[in-house]
Amino acid sequence: MKFLPLLVLSALPASAVTITQWNFNSTTADADVTTGTLTPSTGTGTASLVSSTTGIFASGDASGGSTDPATGDDSGWGVATFPAATVGDLTAGARFLVDTTGYDSITVSYDVRHSNTASKYQAVQYTLDGLAWTTAQFFSVASGDTWNNLRTVNLSSITGASNNPNFGFRVVSAFESTATGSGVAGYVASGPTSTYATTGNWRFDMVTVSGNVIPEPSMALLGSLGVLGLLRRRR
Repeated sequence: MKFLPLLVLSALPASAVTITQWNFNSTTADADVTTGTLTPSTGTGTASLVSSTTGIFASGDASGGSTDPATGDDSGWGVATFPAATVGDLTAGARFLVDTTGYDSITVSYDVRHSNTASKYQAVQYTLDGLAWTTAQFFSVASGDTWNNLRTVNLSSITGASNNPNFGFRVVSAFESTATGSGVAGYVASGPTSTYATTGNWRFDMVTVSGNVIPEPSMALLGSLGVLGLLRRRR
């Protein structure tokens, strides 16, 4: 009696897909950057203001431009009306809530333009329950009035971010002392010769939450074993 060996198949590597994305462009192109929308361009989710901030739509093309391939109708979401210089650390900015059910290895990214008088320091925080927020990473700029594209925070090590209907992240202004461990216990302007002002703004574009599709249990078993058995019997 002879048996042919098992046919072994290697599991395909997982690749990230976009779960939700906001490009803030008008649902129907109208060549007017001031008429954007907070409805996601891909997937579903909720974008909203945090604390005292206010929002308007403005150009995503100006000042070097974001990564949005659209031109002429490329809107960005401007967030302004931040707290006074020495109050409200980590309390004001923009929030994005996305159901990550069915996905793991979550990553968030965004493009942003700092005006010269806006806070130089941003904190990216995540939530697993929609209520409590944990700081994942700080970002800063060398100057204002230019786009900083593809700011990315990898949350794949945060298991609770995966497969979670209550996942979200937010970008909030941070004191220099909070972001760096030293310096001013207050906000610092993005422009090196500018003074921080509550009217300074951040303009967001291409806000994206991505992850890997979690395989169905039967497929996960097949992938982990990496084996397809073919048994033939010869006499």
